[in-house]
Formats: sequence, C-alpha cells, structure tokens
Amino acid sequence: MRRHAVKLIASVAITAGVVYTAQKGGLKLVPESGDFSRVRWWSLALYFPILLGALWFRSVRWRFLLRSIIEVPKRRLFAVSCAGFAATLLLPFRLGELVRPYMLRTRPEERRPGTPDLTMATATSSIIAERVIDGVFISLVLALMLVLVPTVHPLPDKVVGLPISVAAVRASGFVMLGIFLTALVVIAVFYFARSWAHRATHAVIGKLSPKLAEKLAGLAEKLADGLHVFGRARDIAGFLAETAVYWGLNAVSMWVLAIGCGVVHGDGSAITFPEACGLMGMLSCAIMIPGPPGLLGVFQAGIYAGMTMYFPTEIVIGPGAAYVFLFYAAQGVTHLATGAWGLWHEGGARKLRGALEDPPLVVEA
Repeated sequence: MRRHAVKLIASVAITAGVVYTAQKGGLKLVPESGDFSRVRWWSLALYFPILLGALWFRSVRWRFLLRSIIEVPKRRLFAVSCAGFAATLLLPFRLGELVRPYMLRTRPEERRPGTPDLTMATATSSIIAERVIDGVFISLVLALMLVLVPTVHPLPDKVVGLPISVAAVRASGFVMLGIFLTALVVIAVFYFARSWAHRATHAVIGKLSPKLAEKLAGLAEKLADGLHVFGRARDIAGFLAETAVYWGLNAVSMWVLAIGCGVVHGDGSAITFPEACGLMGMLSCAIMIPGPPGLLGVFQAGIYAGMTMYFPTEIVIGPGAAYVFLFYAAQGVTHLATGAWGLWHEGGARKLRGALEDPPLVVEA
C-alpha cells in the first residue's frame, strides 16, 4: 500500500470522476429492469465457452514469444496468464501487467546449471511485444471497420451519455493505429538494426540531452528483446495465427451476446459480425488507456461509443444498456474465477504479493 499509495489515490480520483461524468451525462452503468426485456438468456450459456476459448488462446500463444529461451507447458501459461489478467482487471493503471512476468520468471532457487533462465526483464519485454502486436492487430481491424462498415445516418453529434463527439471517437481509432504502428516500427528497428538505431537516437536526442538519449536507447533495446519471435518464422506464424483466433473468438462472443440481448438496427435487423468487430475495436481502444480498477466507466464508454455509430439511441440506452452490463459482469466473473484458479495453481497469493512489493525488475540483467 505504501509503495503504490499515489497510484491508488489517483485511481480513486479517476474512478470517482468517471462515475460522476457517466451519471451526469446519463450513461447507464446499471440498466433499468425493462432494459432486460429482450434478453434471451441462452446467449449467456453460449457466450461463456466462447470466452473461455478466447482466453485459452490469448494465454498459450505467449509460448511462441518465449520459445527461443525456454519451453513452458500450456497449462502453466494458462494459469499464470489467468492470474495476471485478473490482477490487471483489479489493479489501477495496469499494474497487473507485472504479475505475469513475475510469476513466470526463473526464481533463484529454480536455477540449474546448463538450463536457460527466464529473467524478469526478458519476460516483461515479451509482454510488451505482445501488447504492441495486439495493438497493431486490433487497431487495423478497427480502422477497417470504420472505413467499410456503414453507420447510422446522420451520425449523432455526441456519444450517448458522454460529452464526447462521435467524430473524435472515430478519429481516435486511426490515432491508435498510428501509435501502435510507430511503436512496432521503432522496436523492430532496434531489434534488427540495433547499432544503427542506437547511433541515430544519440544523433537526434543526444543534441538535447545525451543522458536522455542513452536512457531511451537502452529502454528501446530492452523492449526489442521481446521480438526474438521475429527471428523464427515458425514462431511468428504460430503467434499471429493464434492471435487471430483469439481476437476472432472474442468478436464472436460479443456478437452472440449482442444478438441475445436484442441489439438491433432501426429496421429490426440484428447486429452484424463486422459491427461486433467494430465494437470490439472501440472497446480495446478505450481499455488500453491506463485507468481505474475494474476498468469501471472506461469499459462501458468504449462499447457505448461503438454502439452509437451503428444503432439508434433508443436501442443503445435500452437493450444496449443490458448488453453492456451483462458483458461487463460476465467478463469480470470469468476473469476473477479463472484468476483465482490460476493463483491457486501457481502456489497462492505469495507470488502476486511479491510482484507488487519487489522493486521494478525490468532493469534486471
């Protein structure tokens, strides 16, 4: 608590601000009873196994990023990842991202002569590479949906329940694509042409501050270590294939639940799969911003922003509100349940506590 007091206080302030803004703007965090009138509860029974399938592929694809160093059984990757995803959901500012590399790293008592070790720095760099590739993938999907999928006409000026323009929301999708593509290019350059990139950083940034240039170059080099997968064609092909399966199952789960909640167009036709992909992209764009525990408010805002583009207001604030609530609740229950199992599988809360109490180990040699 002492170590993360500032982050926790800031998180409480952000959460209060998000909830106040949502309630003042009319954004429904908790739907009214009538909003559930169109819900077909079989959709939840179908939603959970699809979500678990997506969670499995999201977890085990990590092995491709680690295979050049160590081989990790899929079951352990799934357990560690589940604990990490739950921690990321519960903790502010994505502090939970440290949990996965901390739990999987080779601890001192586990080191054996002649056996490669997985350091905290290497494990963390693989997580960052995963985040960047995910960001590029989902922002490409979102950009395509923004260009190709028809929207309601005319588009509303504001997102339902939020003081944010729909035009700004659409622009943010393309901005996200630019940010992640830039990050991927920078990390790739430091991986494939490290010495040249190091010199270029000093030539440009070094004019302002040699010390800052050295720090930035060192950070980029450590992050670039996560791209070992690009040196092995079989691993990068496997990682990208399972990434596509993960995001595909995620979109299918959102599509099925939206149909079951009665999310329809003005003419009564059901939500389409490309529109579900657009909702997934807007949600991903929103939750990549570090925010409050449980992603409260941020999660809802992302889906409401997506629905505003495709559905009339009466649907967004009616069946759409039920959809957002059930989607959020189902995600939370699933991540907490699988996270508790993963923590038990890996030896209990001691490792989770250690991930948050130890000094930042991303600088470990």
